Amino acid sequence: MSHDAATSAPPSDATLDARAMYAALAGLCASLVAIGLARFAYTPLIPPLIQAHWFSASDVVTLGAANFAGYLAGALLGRPLAARLSNRHALRWLMVIATIAFFACAFPVSVSWFFGWRFLSGLSGGAIMVLVATAILPHIAPARRGFVSGMIFLGLGLGIAASGTLVPELLKLGLRETWIGLGAVALLLTSLSWFGWPPGDAPAGLPPATAAGHHAADHALHTHKSALRVLYAQYAANALGLVPAMVLLVDYVARGLGQGASVGAGYWVLYGVAAIVGPLLSGFMGDRIGFRNGYRLALLLQGLAVLLLAMSGSTVALVVATIVLGAFTPGIVPLVLGRVQEMLPHDPTAQRAAWSRATTAFALFQMLAGYGYSYLFSRMHENYALIFTCGAVALGLALVADVVVRKAPARVADVAEVAEVA
Repeated sequence: MSHDAATSAPPSDATLDARAMYAALAGLCASLVAIGLARFAYTPLIPPLIQAHWFSASDVVTLGAANFAGYLAGALLGRPLAARLSNRHALRWLMVIATIAFFACAFPVSVSWFFGWRFLSGLSGGAIMVLVATAILPHIAPARRGFVSGMIFLGLGLGIAASGTLVPELLKLGLRETWIGLGAVALLLTSLSWFGWPPGDAPAGLPPATAAGHHAADHALHTHKSALRVLYAQYAANALGLVPAMVLLVDYVARGLGQGASVGAGYWVLYGVAAIVGPLLSGFMGDRIGFRNGYRLALLLQGLAVLLLAMSGSTVALVVATIVLGAFTPGIVPLVLGRVQEMLPHDPTAQRAAWSRATTAFALFQMLAGYGYSYLFSRMHENYALIFTCGAVALGLALVADVVVRKAPARVADVAEVAEVA
């Protein structure tokens, strides 16, 4: 990795200075622009795109998939981009690309034009997801990394909330004006974050390797490989568990339970409000009970929530499930990232490699789940309970896998050896 400038080691205490807070704010802006808005703001735009005859219904679905495909590509390309440009420059220009994509989508030149820009916005989101936290957290005191991680991914929750609040208000001005408005918000956030990125990829002054560290790393190497593979599989299964609510919650309330579109939209707003709290709550959990225990609890609560949707259509069940799933849609991100850091301490390069693979697994299975559940839903005569049950089973399997796998050592001294794991 290239370095823009020499940096000092992160502070040893639990305080956050102005530079650290600015870096956290930059991370929040990045996740809000490239993931929160670029992905989730598209959902309420689907009916207007069809009604305004910009595109056919089938084209709109294809254009929605373009962002998921781009996200997967970005998860794969994030590390190579940072290796060539440095974290700071890569993150800056990825935000610029996402911002330009909003303005470009205000002009429906053709399906291929729109597809290309939606793909690029997804690519920016996937690459930023890989880079943003690992560019910032090495510069943060360990005791506050959970909090800062929650701050960074708060942008996802804000984007979900904006999809149910800001976008409907912008649509009153017109469809083109909505895209331009989103572009203006993205431009403001990109400008605000421009100078907030840490100048180097990792702080200097990490402890040197020792002979004992070499032996410890050799002894733990296989265990870490196994634990990381389990974590990737868990994160992929988590995607399978979350997609049913992300895709079907509003439709389930509106059509499945016959409560109407306005009531369904109200639950989506509640989902978005919970998503704002989720990353901060997850960061707090990680700091207090550890990220492994926090992720176990998150898997259990998500599984119960999705199962609740499958078993009951009561108002209480809907509200509880919506809050839990809304909170953990963005909230699982800091928990899984924190788990990676627990297994690969003191080595941002190894952490970034492992986090890239975890993000790729999530992106791939999120895309497969979207198409797979859609196919199953249509073939099974719109059986909502079946889809929700499939999601609950996936989350249950993820939790079982975590419980049965042998606990990996929490710390390994030789960072050079540990890097090979990822």
